[in-house]
Amino acid sequence: MAKPMPNTPNLDQLESGPWPSFVTGLKRLAQTEDKPYANMMKDLLGQLELSYQTRKGYWKGGVAGVFGYGGGIIPRFSEVGEKFPESKEFHTLRIIPPAGMHYDTKTLRFFCDVWEKHGSGLIALHGQSGDIMLQGATTAKTQDAFDELNIAGFDLGGAGPAVRTSMSCVGSARCEHSCYDEARAMRETLNSVMDDMHRPSLPYKFKFKFSGCANDCVNATHRSDCAVIGTWRDDMQVDQAEVKNYVKKNGRKWMIDQVITLCPTKALSLNDDDTLAVDNKGCVRCMHCINVMTKALHPGKDRGATILVGGKRTLKIGDLMGTVVIPFMKLSSDEDREKMVELGRTIIDFFAENALEHERTGEMIDRIGLPNFLEGIGVEIDPNMVSQPRTNSYVRMDDWDEEVEKWNQRKQTKAAAR
Repeated sequence: MAKPMPNTPNLDQLESGPWPSFVTGLKRLAQTEDKPYANMMKDLLGQLELSYQTRKGYWKGGVAGVFGYGGGIIPRFSEVGEKFPESKEFHTLRIIPPAGMHYDTKTLRFFCDVWEKHGSGLIALHGQSGDIMLQGATTAKTQDAFDELNIAGFDLGGAGPAVRTSMSCVGSARCEHSCYDEARAMRETLNSVMDDMHRPSLPYKFKFKFSGCANDCVNATHRSDCAVIGTWRDDMQVDQAEVKNYVKKNGRKWMIDQVITLCPTKALSLNDDDTLAVDNKGCVRCMHCINVMTKALHPGKDRGATILVGGKRTLKIGDLMGTVVIPFMKLSSDEDREKMVELGRTIIDFFAENALEHERTGEMIDRIGLPNFLEGIGVEIDPNMVSQPRTNSYVRMDDWDEEVEKWNQRKQTKAAAR
């Protein structure tokens, strides 16, 4: 029997602004009377309205899952289920998307059909970890929904203390700034740690993210435990004829205001003949000038990636940016990518053995010190990891004086060997 639409004056206000509101989407699903989820969405709107009135959330955790997966279902049980019985269970299935978020319309329609059949019809593309978020299923329906998705070739993403679904930018498939094959790197890395997604035994969650350049379109540096950021180590490519065209079209003042003075390290200057001078040693690959003048400037030809560890949002010690552990790694061959995959596995193993319960990788590093972490994963300290170590607020400098001595000794040994 169809239920009446709930009275939602507070939610209605969210539809009154100039931007599209998620409330409109929920109402549309609730008003689709020929679908089995219509009553579920009506009760969901009713509970959400109650939360806006009382300023209290009514969702609690619990246990919900599918066979063969220790992590993957996010359980949501309502504390006011007696009042809103149709939405008393509103679980979320996280599905691993194709690397680079590539879909055809047939696949998208398939997701819609499966979730209209087994869930609420509410899908989010994508969550912060990169998952396809199928939101709103009862405990009885989670296995049926997953079985259909799994037969079609899709895997369940992570939840709880597990390796979470990774995320890569569209990168080399469509972007001229790409410095490595992000989708391939993501797929090979995740395939190697699949056990820690399905049968997790970690202290807390662990995320990989892959961005093809410092634009970092997937927020890897501050939203992942291991971030792979594309970069280059030779000179930036400059087409001086196109630089002159930009100056001719926009004027020297525009060039100085929008490009030269916005370089964070003052590595750019404009010559009298309207050509661009670049101090490549001072360039930090921030991508600003390349973004502004895409026809004139391009990343260098010797491309690879910087690998950072420890980024995360607020938990125990506040937000953390990733710390550089590998300043530059080539990722152009199978051998190069295997080194990256092996490093990822080593970091996860060290994290599993040394982190405290409910502690992220960045918090573990903060607690034990970066030199101890690097020693544990078999990586030698390199000054290139931090450009200005005494002023970098993201890196603790405990015991680094000793590491400087070790670095100098290694330099002397290498010089003597030559």
